[in-house]
Amino acid sequence: MSAQNSANLEGHLFEKILAQLYMDLLSGAGPGNTRAQVQDILASLDHSLGIQRPSPEEMYTWAEQRLELDTDIKGDVAYRVLEEVIAFSQGKFGEAYADKLRYRIEILFADLLENEERSLPEKEREQLLNIVINDILALGPLEPILADSSVTEVMVDGPNKIYIERQGQFEDTAQRFRSAAHLMSIIYRIVTPMGRRISESNPIVDARLSDGSRVNIVIPPISLTGPVITIRKFARNPLSLEDMLNYGVLSAEMAQFLRACVIGRLNILVSGGTGAGKTSFLNVLAHMMPDNERIITIENAAELQLPESKKYVVTLESRPANAEGKGEVSIQDLLVNALRMRPDRIILGETRSGEALELIQAINTGHDGAMTTVHATSAPDALHRLETMATHHASTMPVLAIREMIAAAIDVIVQVDRLPDGSRKVTRVAEVLGLEGNVVVMRDIFQFKMIGREEERVVGRHLPTGIIPQFLTRIQAYGVELPLSMFTPR
Repeated sequence: MSAQNSANLEGHLFEKILAQLYMDLLSGAGPGNTRAQVQDILASLDHSLGIQRPSPEEMYTWAEQRLELDTDIKGDVAYRVLEEVIAFSQGKFGEAYADKLRYRIEILFADLLENEERSLPEKEREQLLNIVINDILALGPLEPILADSSVTEVMVDGPNKIYIERQGQFEDTAQRFRSAAHLMSIIYRIVTPMGRRISESNPIVDARLSDGSRVNIVIPPISLTGPVITIRKFARNPLSLEDMLNYGVLSAEMAQFLRACVIGRLNILVSGGTGAGKTSFLNVLAHMMPDNERIITIENAAELQLPESKKYVVTLESRPANAEGKGEVSIQDLLVNALRMRPDRIILGETRSGEALELIQAINTGHDGAMTTVHATSAPDALHRLETMATHHASTMPVLAIREMIAAAIDVIVQVDRLPDGSRKVTRVAEVLGLEGNVVVMRDIFQFKMIGREEERVVGRHLPTGIIPQFLTRIQAYGVELPLSMFTPR
């Protein structure tokens, strides 16, 4: 079957099955006021989203015509009908709603194919059934992509373009949405369970999927491409230190050194550009923390995955304002509150606003052993970014005073970069010595030296610079001894 014919059949089956599910909803037994309650809830939601929900009469007419006619009926009514079917089923069956609907979909699918003039091979029948089930119960064409463990990023640029990142390289996919309305229905399905709202008046949303994957969504009018989704997949089995050693992200000596820094309660800043692997590396560092410490993690979307052996972990997640502009809980709010929660360690997923000053002040008042990440292209740039963020939210404080606080707070900077071949490397581990005059002084302990390229891959080595860090005595106070030979230059 050609791709076009397959797409037409998918849409045909999807709408026929959906129309029958809607008719089942109208005729099925259940609490008499359930459907009215569902309609009220959805109408309230649509009002906040700026959507005009069709009347019950319009939806009934659509379903009736769709069952009688074999031609596609234009319009977005199908996706409003789908939302009502899902919401009603959830209210009626609770957590078992997906199994109930799946069973009914399979029966309707088999009946419809029996009435089709064409016969399909078993493999194609199974693929079509999965597509229909994904459209009704899951994330449509995104579902098989998200199930592929080798995919690290998913990018949707309008309904007709879906591409992925695999092993650091972009690849096009054959998956497509049927229309912008189809894509928007999946977007609503992503953001609504998170309590997020997206509309023309609020066209940018950050959210996460149930597996922890980070999602950014931009819709018209600010996106001229159409609805855009960017998904940063968070591995079901996050990268371990051993994985990173095997991939050459860092050397064994660097790993030993950083483990000592974590146990020695040094304050670590992980710096890098977009997609460099900052959060993954922060997660590896967090695994090095002692199991008997109370750890508070603070993130916009919870991504850090600490092992069960860490028994005293509290995960905090920020919350945006609701449709009325109320209820926002910022990262800065969470950080201020975390200081009252008796933390042994504070892990800030990313520092990008006023929380920079709060974190620096917390570290300098005794909350050592903290970790965070920042978007920056180099270690000096990372400190400059912290200074800029802190200064912006403390305009009355002298810049030199803020710079001095930063120099006293941060002990180690780990620079993580994505190289031209798509691989990720720790390219620099630097010690912050303090402020001399008006300048923050730092020096590299380890560096990545690029040698050349082999078969399109970057080749290089992680090497010590010969500098022995001044904070060794602080680490030794926690019972950790590092051989001085690891710092010998090669």
